[in-house]
Amino acid sequence: MAKIATDRTTIDLFAQEKRPGRPKTNPLPREEQLKLNKRNQIKRDRSKGLKRIEFKVSDQLYAALSQQADQAEMTRSAYIEHILTQALTR
Repeated sequence: MAKIATDRTTIDLFAQEKRPGRPKTNPLPREEQLKLNKRNQIKRDRSKGLKRIEFKVSDQLYAALSQQADQAEMTRSAYIEHILTQALTR
């Protein structure tokens, strides 16, 4: 039987491994946990009907958007969505 990095259910194969510190709460390596979490986040967003948009802005614009979002007591993404909605309704 071969060892598979993601298979931690067969304890006898991994009995010799010494792991210092706190025991793992998730059997998957951190890299795979991140991939799985990202995949789940994308599924949740899709089920809510959300689409992803990415773009790059200057540090000044980023800081201004963050400040305005804080003043409006909104997240930055919600504030940007609000601005875009206002621009489209004009």
